[in-house]
Amino acid sequence: MTDATFRHNVDRERFEVLADGGVIGKAAYKTYDDGGSPQRIFYHTVINEEYGGQGLAGKLAEVALSETVSVGLRIVPVCPFIQAFLTKHPEYAANTTSPTPAHLDYLNAALAPAAKA
Repeated sequence: MTDATFRHNVDRERFEVLADGGVIGKAAYKTYDDGGSPQRIFYHTVINEEYGGQGLAGKLAEVALSETVSVGLRIVPVCPFIQAFLTKHPEYAANTTSPTPAHLDYLNAALAPAAKA
C-alpha cells in the first residue's frame, strides 16, 4: 500500500488522501443545517486511478465518517461509494440520515456555478 496520510481540509469541505507530495484522493461534502441537526452531505469520493485497489478509498471513508460522527454531525450519503461503504459498516447507521429532496436541492444549489452578472 502507498504511504498515505489523511487530513480534513475544512476550507475546501473535503477529507483528503495525500501521497507522493500531493492530494491523490478526496471525499467531498457540503455542510447542511436545516435548523434541526447539522449534517454533512457527502457527494463525491475519488482516488486517483494510479492509486486504486489499495484500500485508500475505504480508509478515507472511515476517516471522514468517524470524524463527522465525533464532532456531532450526521452523515447524509449521496455519493455512491459512501452509500456502499455504509451498507458494509452498520456501526454508522445511528448517525446516518437518508438523503431527502431538500438535501438534493441544497446540494444542487451549492454546487451550481455562480451566475455571471
